[in-house]
Amino acid sequence: MRTPIFYGSVHVFLSRNGETLLLKRKNTGFMDGKWSVVAGRIDGGEEVKAAAVREAKEEAGIDIRPEDLEITGIMHRKNTNSEWIDFFLRARGWQGEIGNMEPHKCEELRWFPEDALPADMVPYVREALLNRQESLWFDSFGWAGVPVQAAP
Repeated sequence: MRTPIFYGSVHVFLSRNGETLLLKRKNTGFMDGKWSVVAGRIDGGEEVKAAAVREAKEEAGIDIRPEDLEITGIMHRKNTNSEWIDFFLRARGWQGEIGNMEPHKCEELRWFPEDALPADMVPYVREALLNRQESLWFDSFGWAGVPVQAAP
């Protein structure tokens, strides 16, 4: 039996007035030029909500209390050379002004209507946003033989 190696990541849904905040990736080596949400790897020894709080601060400059985060979905994702467990969280609130804190990795931040997401999104993030429901969901992505770009 092979020992699986999983990477973990968090993706934070920030919404207001029927719109979701998206970030356009650049210079990362993974899905550059595509829209995504505030997201990142879970550091070793880091709890899921703590990782989401950290990523929101690092990427968008906002503070989120762990109690204002709700896990809405989990995805088991396969890239070309890696497997991921992705946690998708909705922020019920935050403090501070949203800004692009990583202009070297993010070309632009923009609010999009939830019913008019851009076509050029990271595919599994788009699927996760479309899956978003009032109850916890689980999905798999990239296992049907369709190659997905490898993560850096």
